[in-house]
Amino acid sequence: MKREQFLRDLRKLAKTRQIELEIFEDKGKGSHYRIKCGGKISTVKSGDLTPMYMRLVRKQLGLD
Repeated sequence: MKREQFLRDLRKLAKTRQIELEIFEDKGKGSHYRIKCGGKISTVKSGDLTPMYMRLVRKQLGLD
């Protein structure tokens, strides 16, 4: 799955749980994005994301 699709899925998931989700495109290093969800922060790399990596990010954000 590409990063943009993953971010769309995260937005939907946060919206259903009524949690604020912020995506900072300029805070990450290089082409990485920083995501803040309910006080928890994670980094998302660019390109294709593996299911294990996506699960890790969701867990870091408290959405899993």
